[in-house]
Formats: sequence, structure tokens, C-alpha cells
Amino acid sequence: MKSVPAWLRYSVLRVLLFAVPFAVLMIAGVTWWLSAVVAALFGLAASAVFLRGQRDQVSRDLYAARNRSTEPTADDEAEDDAIESRERTSE
Repeated sequence: MKSVPAWLRYSVLRVLLFAVPFAVLMIAGVTWWLSAVVAALFGLAASAVFLRGQRDQVSRDLYAARNRSTEPTADDEAEDDAIESRERTSE
């Protein structure tokens, strides 16, 4: 079974850290804008404290994606050849 990507897990947890307090405050009868502000502040603080590991993993994944080796792979060369041959036939 394939594991859930780090960015998806982090995003879902961040949304839950906002949505749960927001729902609780709305059920308690607090006005919507005050509920949203309090839930946003709670979500920000809780994610900074409790989601450090997930945030670091997402950061590492983004860094690795942006700084891949620049050497073309066999797949890259095959795509380039296909594009070039299509351009030659269309001329």
C-alpha cells in the first residue's frame, strides 16, 4: 500500500486544526467572524507546535523537487526526441 504524501497529510491536518475549533465555536453560538479569527489563531499556533515534523518533511520534499539533478534522464531524452520528430513532420 502506498503511503500518503507528506504535503497532503500536512494540509489535511492544518485544515482540521482550523475546522474543528471553528465548528465548536459556531455550535457554541459565537459570531462567525470571531469564530474564524479565533480558529485561525488556534490553528496557526497549534500547527507551529505540533506539526513541526510534517512541516520539515514537506520542506525537504519541496527542496528535493526544486533541486533535482539537471542531467537528462532517458525519459527526458525520449520526450525531447518525440517533440522534435513531431515538429519536423509538421513543417
